[in-house]
This record gives sequence, C-alpha cells and structure tokens, in this order.
Amino acid sequence: MADEDSFRSIEDHAQTFKRLRDEHAREVTEDYVEMIADLIDQDGEARAVALAERFGVTPATVNNTVKRLERDGYVTSKPYRAIFLTDDGRALAEMCKERHRLVCDFLMAIGVDRDVAEADAEGIEHHVSEATLSVFRAFVEKQAR
Repeated sequence: MADEDSFRSIEDHAQTFKRLRDEHAREVTEDYVEMIADLIDQDGEARAVALAERFGVTPATVNNTVKRLERDGYVTSKPYRAIFLTDDGRALAEMCKERHRLVCDFLMAIGVDRDVAEADAEGIEHHVSEATLSVFRAFVEKQAR
C-alpha cells in the first residue's frame, strides 16, 4: 500500500511539473506574440534581432521560439525576413494586451503606482483566471463611475 501511495505521489509530482512547463510555454508564447504585435505597430515590422534585444536573449533563442510559434500557427516568417502574426497570433496578442491593461488598471485602482503596476501586470497577466479577471473588470468599471 505504501508503494502505491508513493507512486501516486511521484505521478502527482510529475503532473505538477508538466503543468508548470506547459504554463511557462504559454507565457512565452503570449509574451512573444504581444511583443511582435507591438513591434509591427511601432516599426511596421518585427525582426528577430529586435525581439532578442527586447527580451534580452540570444538570436538563437528567438529563432527557436519563432519556429515553435510557426508550428503552433501564431506567426509566419522566412529566414532573414520580418516575422508576421497570423490571424490567430493577432487575436492572441490583442487578448494579451487587453488582459495586461485590465490587470494594470485594477492594480492602479487599488493604489499601486503606475510603474509598479505595469511591471507587476507583466507577471500576473499570464496566471490570473478568467473568474478573477471578471472581478477585476467589475471593480475597475465601478471605480470609473
């Protein structure tokens, strides 16, 4: 019986780490599509070198991530060319921007300084549930009245 409990514990542990890896991959995806959208909106294009500079990573890291984003249907790119969002990529970027704005607005509504709220929203936005976002939205809208 103890061996069965130990096995379940190991399995539960492994599932926890799998969930965390999946969440991290989703967070990276969201950050990249949001940054690609920002670069396209600001500069008319998104290039790997600009992403590497903005994220503080190597061009090889960007290339690997962009390949994954292509595989997942969020971007298209060609070697030595700009990176473009697909319709799914643009929709995800817009959803991420809205979620970031809402989290930031909520934090400022409860008294957090804008700079701190912007920085904190970067982390919170990826992990907050839809239920919590609904409460944030209602609170911000109530404060605005």
